Amino acid sequence: MAGPAARSGAAVWVRRGDVLAVHAPANTPAVHSAWLDALALGYRVAVRPSRREPFTPHRLVTALRESGFGPDQLLLLPTDHAAADGIIAEADVALAFGGDAVVGKYGAGPMVLPQGPGRSKILLTSGADVDRHLDTVVESVADQAGTGCVNATAVFVEGDPAPVAEAIAARLADAPALPPEDERAVLPVRAESDARDIDEFLRSRRGDARSLLGDTVVAPLGDGSAALRPAVFLVDRADAPQARIELGFPCVWVAPWTRQDGIAPLRDTLVLTVLGDDEALVDRLVAEPSIRNVHVGDHPTTWSRPGVPHDGYLGEFLMRAKTVIRDDPGR
Repeated sequence: MAGPAARSGAAVWVRRGDVLAVHAPANTPAVHSAWLDALALGYRVAVRPSRREPFTPHRLVTALRESGFGPDQLLLLPTDHAAADGIIAEADVALAFGGDAVVGKYGAGPMVLPQGPGRSKILLTSGADVDRHLDTVVESVADQAGTGCVNATAVFVEGDPAPVAEAIAARLADAPALPPEDERAVLPVRAESDARDIDEFLRSRRGDARSLLGDTVVAPLGDGSAALRPAVFLVDRADAPQARIELGFPCVWVAPWTRQDGIAPLRDTLVLTVLGDDEALVDRLVAEPSIRNVHVGDHPTTWSRPGVPHDGYLGEFLMRAKTVIRDDPGR
């Protein structure tokens, strides 16, 4: 802040608080890379891990402590949900991962950044070569076992969606149901009772959507657990409510899309991959505020690299600009 610029008036970045609380999820270890930025910005961080996956944050906190961060700078706080609410309430700012209930609970407050469902999508326009782009579509649906908010949950097709749905189903049909410790495992595994609850939820919500991969997603492994097999559904209109259903395994809804449908069915999307050559449409999609990332061409919705924001930069939430002007001591 010092120097001639500050004396004549300058904008500086300052923290919005001192303590960040993190209500962490269990779907992927990668989410824990987000709060590392807060440490670099000088925040003290309290991480409440998921009950199902406390191991990644424990390893990170242990490693950071060993590298020199003190217990007053970084804490791991395993708690139930009630205590997690208290941690968030007492922190200056918070990062809360979860479903629609979390977004509804915290979304109105300016000091909590909710990270809800991604509802990521793919749009195949009439200029797209489905066969050439099929690898991109399947990777978007099934990469990392389909558990991430960046995995595609809906594919919109300008034209007949049935051949696209059939091609996706054919590629996913042979995904093996294996225990998670098997090196060949590509599907998530849950307690069998939990898997059957998910299956029942899907049955209750699928409505008249046509399933292309059988009537159940539960593949029992014989030890009380079950793999969640891929699911591909065909719906009959772009605004079908099923296309908003996001589940933690490879589950995709394939829908028709026309120019008359416009961009409304594509809104509320973390990542949208556009396959086709309509630059005017791409410009409209980039300008749409509720579509947070746009990938044009053969870039899966799961694509990322260091330095590229996942959902904006976390620093946009953690910091704010402040004007500073001071007297010149030499005058």
